[in-house]
Amino acid sequence: MNAGHRSESVPNASRLRIAVLAGGVGGAKFVRGLRQVAPEATISVITNTGDDLWLAGVRVCPDLDSIMYALAGVNDAERGWGRAGESERVSAELAAYGAGWPWFTLGDLDLGTHLARTSWLREGATLTEATARLAARWDLGVSLLPMSDDPVETHVVTEQGTMHFEEWWVRHRAALPALAFEQVGADRARPTPSVLGALASADAVLLAPSNPVVSIGTILGVPGLRDAVVSSSARIVGVSPIIGGAAVRGMAAQCLAAVDVDVSAAAVARHYGARVDGGLLDGWLVDTVDSAVVPELDSEGMRAVARPLYLSSLKQSAAIARDALAVALG
Repeated sequence: MNAGHRSESVPNASRLRIAVLAGGVGGAKFVRGLRQVAPEATISVITNTGDDLWLAGVRVCPDLDSIMYALAGVNDAERGWGRAGESERVSAELAAYGAGWPWFTLGDLDLGTHLARTSWLREGATLTEATARLAARWDLGVSLLPMSDDPVETHVVTEQGTMHFEEWWVRHRAALPALAFEQVGADRARPTPSVLGALASADAVLLAPSNPVVSIGTILGVPGLRDAVVSSSARIVGVSPIIGGAAVRGMAAQCLAAVDVDVSAAAVARHYGARVDGGLLDGWLVDTVDSAVVPELDSEGMRAVARPLYLSSLKQSAAIARDALAVALG
């Protein structure tokens, strides 16, 4: 951390243990900010693996890789996914052979990640072990934890049939109305010991502003994981991915519609529920444009705080992370 940001650090952060539930791009921006304000804390990022898939013989883990690349400083910030300075010669060859998905490009540098992961998985490593070996190359400042070592794939039910989430998301741009989401394999999945340990020892549990249905929702759908979150002695604080009735990025609006949840900061908070009433949340950050909902959420058992929530820069991401921690620790 450079000297210009040290005044923003959380006091006594070296003793803090923080668990974060996160999806991909939005989760990565939030965790970068958290690392900035609590650089000495033990931060465990419990990451959605429902987007994972086998493609052209390799295991692809979009959310794990998005967070890893962003924290390593090698992500393509302009595109929002993949590696910076990427080339796509191998994908062009795969397309020429009719292999893989031509609309789902695997960059050459990115393929190195997938090949390494696949090699270790084939040798018997767990996904947690393979992720740790990948992350060891970089100075991430966090522990990157798959939500489960067991395969879980999110499939989307549409009028044109059921398809992998990435096909619905990338190929169709969520233009096909989603009738339902299915987490294939979730009934057989279990949280890893690393995930359970991170939650049990946490001083704060934070829900990143990730998609509440197919990112955070998929994580919580692993049997036993939601109970582990709720059983934590730490306060659970979430950051709204909805600002002024619209998703900050991605296609959360289409996902929320499929589960009959309004696209609003208050509706997503109620979707998670207040912990005092059997839900998840002790606290909830909304953007200042949604400040009118603060009193009603407070009255429902969630300490609501209005702050600017656009993850438009590292400085702003750090401010949001600091505010979320303040609610969790206050």
